[in-house]
Amino acid sequence: MSHDPTFWLLARASGLAAYALLTLSVLAGLVLKTRPFGPALRAATVTTVHRTLAMSALGLLALHGVSLVLDATVEVSPLGLLVPGLVAYRPVATVLGVLAAELMLVVYLSFGARRRLGMANWRRLHYATYGVFAGATLHGLLAGSDSAQPWALGLYLGAVGAVAAAGLWRALVLAPVQTSQGGSR
Repeated sequence: MSHDPTFWLLARASGLAAYALLTLSVLAGLVLKTRPFGPALRAATVTTVHRTLAMSALGLLALHGVSLVLDATVEVSPLGLLVPGLVAYRPVATVLGVLAAELMLVVYLSFGARRRLGMANWRRLHYATYGVFAGATLHGLLAGSDSAQPWALGLYLGAVGAVAAAGLWRALVLAPVQTSQGGSR
């Protein structure tokens, strides 16, 4: 009896696509405050792009999880998508993926509650996005069946390099502004 690889292929593709969209969303968030394109690109436009990328990544992440549940290659229960540690396949990497996904959802949903949370608390919570990105990167590298492929390694290295460069650039651009104004932005 042969195994139909459709759901396994869909799980892999949706996981990688979700990671790419997460990376783009993080990058959009990093450039939001620094406005590298000047006044030509309004903050509202970048915010909309940032939120749309995050929402799309969450949608693909849901498809990734559902595909894993429906596939027979690795045993994943619906509860295993929600409770860290219930999936036997590469358990540490899977826990990282579950936690990153849950934290990503919390950060995304917090946008609607930012007035109640207060801007300072909302920003602090938003810094958890770095943990989401790190967890998703480690999950992909350690659990992904394509991680050893040169193109997959290139994707992960490119994503980490781009986020690190954008984060450093943001820190360097905003640091002089914070120092000269005596506060933080």
